[in-house]
Amino acid sequence: MSAPSTPENGGSNMPTPTTPPPENNTITLDDAKGTFSSWTQTLKYKTGLGITPEEKKQYEAEQRISQCRKCEEYVNFNLRYSPTVVFMLQQIENLGGHVPRSQVKCHICDDVESVKLAQQKYQEELSKIKDPKQRLQTKPPLLKTGGYSTNQGIRICAEHVKDKLQLGDTLSHELIHWYDNTRFKVDFMNLKHHACTEIRASSLSGECAIMTEFSRRLGNNVSMRVAKGHQSCVKRRAVLSVMGHPACKSQEQAEQVVSEVFRSCFNDTRPFERIYR
Repeated sequence: MSAPSTPENGGSNMPTPTTPPPENNTITLDDAKGTFSSWTQTLKYKTGLGITPEEKKQYEAEQRISQCRKCEEYVNFNLRYSPTVVFMLQQIENLGGHVPRSQVKCHICDDVESVKLAQQKYQEELSKIKDPKQRLQTKPPLLKTGGYSTNQGIRICAEHVKDKLQLGDTLSHELIHWYDNTRFKVDFMNLKHHACTEIRASSLSGECAIMTEFSRRLGNNVSMRVAKGHQSCVKRRAVLSVMGHPACKSQEQAEQVVSEVFRSCFNDTRPFERIYR
């Protein structure tokens, strides 16, 4: 993600997010009982012991409701307190656009079984690899955390939300798509247009930010290696996204399209000054 423009660095005004209120960590007896009951049900579901098919379906339905409720709570938090999300909302407004709260929605995107099968396939492939270096290079399945549609707005996949920070990165990613479409009128059926906005969103949203954290911890002598790692992360995410496009015929085509537009799109950090996460 790049540094937001501010009056001090010659950029546009950025609204200061409200400071989050302190969290109430007091645990009551009822909370403890509820937590224990929830833990018991989860254990039954995970092990398959002492749970009927009807109870399993009910547990999954309750989990989906809980996931969506938590997701909506995290969306509200980020819309109010995340500096990047607030900044992106303002930049879209500056272009004459608007992001209604009603067009930022949480949904269950994948069914439980498909996620389990994807994870199981990954573990099976990993178990066949003996070389430690190759095991580290084998990437887990990239679960879709959100999406943007010019008609329906932003969709957040509630079942893949881990915490407020991760949702903030996902929301920032989708808001960059919204910004690009407001400013450039993206043709999402054009593979190069699609690849370009995916490159920008993956680079600027913070989804590949762990590379910047390595740079902070290890010093300037690894900055070039870290930069290449950030670019590799961005390319991988962009290629996977393009592969899911109906006009894309193969992984090779996706890689070629991303490669053709990568430099210009990666270097375009608007509306930020530079990549800082």
